[in-house]
Parts: sequence; C-alpha cells; structure tokens
Amino acid sequence: MGLLTALARGLVRGADRMSPFTSKRGPRSHNKGRGAKKLGVLTAGRKFILLREMVPQFIVPNLEGFKLKPYVSYRAPEGSEAPMTAKQLFSEVVAPRIEKDVKDGTFEPGNLEKYGFEPTQEGKLFQLFPKNYVR
Repeated sequence: MGLLTALARGLVRGADRMSPFTSKRGPRSHNKGRGAKKLGVLTAGRKFILLREMVPQFIVPNLEGFKLKPYVSYRAPEGSEAPMTAKQLFSEVVAPRIEKDVKDGTFEPGNLEKYGFEPTQEGKLFQLFPKNYVR
C-alpha cells in the first residue's frame, strides 16, 4: 500500500511542478506581474516615488487624411514579386553606374569602393570571407 501511495504522490507532485507558476500558486506577497517597467523607485521605508524621467512618452504623428490602415489581414494575397537575388541587385543598381562610367571614360578598376565593393570585411559584425566562408 505504501508503494502505491508514493507513486500516486509522485505523479501528483510531478504534475503540480509542471503547471504554470502564477500569483495564485505563490505566497501572498508574490506578484508575478506582466513585465511592465517600473516608473519610479521604492525607498527603504517601502514608499514608492514616481520619477517623471522614467515615465515613457509616446510621440505619435498626426494621421489626419492618412489612407492606410494599421492592420493587414491574413487573407491578403501573397506578394506577386519574387525575392531579389544578388545577380538582379547587381544588374539593377551597380551595373548601370559602371556602364555609365565606362562610356564617360572615368571608370577605374582600382576604385571599386565607389560602387559599394568592400575589399576587406574588417569591422563587420559578420565577416563573410575567409572565416565564415563555406568550404
């Protein structure tokens, strides 16, 4: 009989530990809250002092006459354009500038930084070559 009681208690206690911890499950002094930021400080005498500098101020532009709605329905159709590839981006942005400079006679192969080429990846958060280059 003791074995069955211990198994039942273990199952109940295990299930109890897996339930979400809410303010109802803790002591009376426990208040879990919802992640709101504090707007002041609590003194040693348990008195709350509101600080105006800590109160968030929302700056909202005037939206009179604004035609768009803030909500996009999940039933909206998918976008019709395919995602842009690196080749398309080069041919639409960089290639016309290079062609224009070749026609004008001002193209310099040693000065590719003018078109966005970066010879080194130093100072970048994610360095593409050679450390993170897939081999």
